[in-house]
Amino acid sequence: MTKRLRDNINNRYFEAANALTSKKARRRIVAYVESYDDIYFWRTVLSEFENDKRYFEVMLPSRINLTRGKKSVLMNFLEGEPLGKDMIACVDADYDYLIQGHSAQSRRVLDSPYVFHTYVYAIENYQCYAPSLHNVCVSVTLNDHRIFDFRDYFQQFSEAIFPLFVWSIMLYRNGNYPRFSISDFNRIADPGGFNVQHPEPSIANVKRKVRTKINDLQRQFPDAKEEYLRTKDDIKALGVTAQTTYLYIQGHHLFDTVVSPILSKVCNLLRQERQNEIYYASAHKTQKRNEMSCYENSLQDIKAMLKKNTGYMMSEQFRQVQADIRNYLGQ
Repeated sequence: MTKRLRDNINNRYFEAANALTSKKARRRIVAYVESYDDIYFWRTVLSEFENDKRYFEVMLPSRINLTRGKKSVLMNFLEGEPLGKDMIACVDADYDYLIQGHSAQSRRVLDSPYVFHTYVYAIENYQCYAPSLHNVCVSVTLNDHRIFDFRDYFQQFSEAIFPLFVWSIMLYRNGNYPRFSISDFNRIADPGGFNVQHPEPSIANVKRKVRTKINDLQRQFPDAKEEYLRTKDDIKALGVTAQTTYLYIQGHHLFDTVVSPILSKVCNLLRQERQNEIYYASAHKTQKRNEMSCYENSLQDIKAMLKKNTGYMMSEQFRQVQADIRNYLGQ
């Protein structure tokens, strides 16, 4: 069976299934996503739009062979007929949003009315939304003391990497990305040694590496100034600012290499602070032991809580996703 025929059968199946149900039954809309982690995120997005007339079922692109990933979603359901009103695809934007149709995959993501994307690079970027990170620390440590300004740090981090990020998008648009790949960018956008009380050196380290790489790229592409400035203006018009660049870099790198290590160090200090309070406030050894045991049993895993973080729902980018779903539903 060809992919085109299979796509048509899938689409018609869901339309027919909805047509056969009672007029009082809710319309079922299937939303295909890239991976298991995406199921929870897109469920969070789509729940708002369920009512007595419709509901969404979020699933991987195949229940037969468990294929996953963006290409699997797009290739399986976009090569033939469009997905259709009862079957949609929900994917990470990656660079496809910012390169604006300069690749076949980017055009697939941007042109189909039944494909929805995150605007930020991936769901991990939402999970690392800086204004929500203090709440993640509280959920992990049960300590509400603000010992670190996440907003300010990631604004400075973004400002440090923004000039090099423009280069990255430009080179992916014009096809020169093998000379400066996302992996190359990630190595530079690694703060390295981070200290909660003195985070400034980590930002200075990133700035130094960015300057060095930009000098190298300017030597490689001496005539790129005008294209660079056009790209800069273009991505700003798409919502990228020098203060929010961290939302548009590779999500796994941001989650694993930047945010998780920082959260770990902040949470360790908050745990220690709370344990010291228990130690010095306890009247006797038994109370101290019981209170410490109760506290330690209540602690949560950092990455697990970060993956469940929904503080991004206040962000402008998330509201764009909601607006796209609202338009699709004709609301």
